[in-house]
Amino acid sequence: MKTADEFSSPPVDYNLIVPDGWFQISLQPEERDRCIVALADLQFRGIDNAPHLKQEFMRDLQKKAKNAYATGGTELYLSLLTAGPVPLASSLLISVPAPDDCPPVSDAGELAEHLAGRTERSNGDGEEVGVTRLEVAGTAVRVRRRDAAVPEAQMGNTLPTTNVTYYVPIPATKRWLMLNFSTPVDPLANQMVRLFDTVANTLHWS
Repeated sequence: MKTADEFSSPPVDYNLIVPDGWFQISLQPEERDRCIVALADLQFRGIDNAPHLKQEFMRDLQKKAKNAYATGGTELYLSLLTAGPVPLASSLLISVPAPDDCPPVSDAGELAEHLAGRTERSNGDGEEVGVTRLEVAGTAVRVRRRDAAVPEAQMGNTLPTTNVTYYVPIPATKRWLMLNFSTPVDPLANQMVRLFDTVANTLHWS
């Protein structure tokens, strides 16, 4: 397994390890709907009196998947894990934004300064920006923030959402791979973030 510093030409692909119980949705148009239907069937299996909820679930997910694809999204993972009766809801969106959608920098330190400055200019609070080292994928920028709930856009969720985003420079290019983790399980946010960090650290290039 090659580290980021060993690539003299761009890698062909990326790989990472996610927990059992995270459902993968390809955002490619020819595969997206099939994945969403399979997830909806799994989620509503054994529930015969909720066709409207199932349709709403699929419509909401299709909208989010299309929007993510339009901004460079490649894969979406949704957690189906539970702790007893409590759903451990979380998601991971992997994307490669177009060059014009990212700041014109290729160094993690420069990007961290840019993002930290953005936070200060917007008077944002509760956002942590820093540079970290992923074991194989190399130096990355890590951003953690906590957003207020938007019930109308989150199927009624009223809890704050914790987001962790990794910006990872793709070796031998000036582009970035983004790992966008999110969870609305506010009481367990710190434990979920530790899981996100563990998943991010498995990222490697091939």
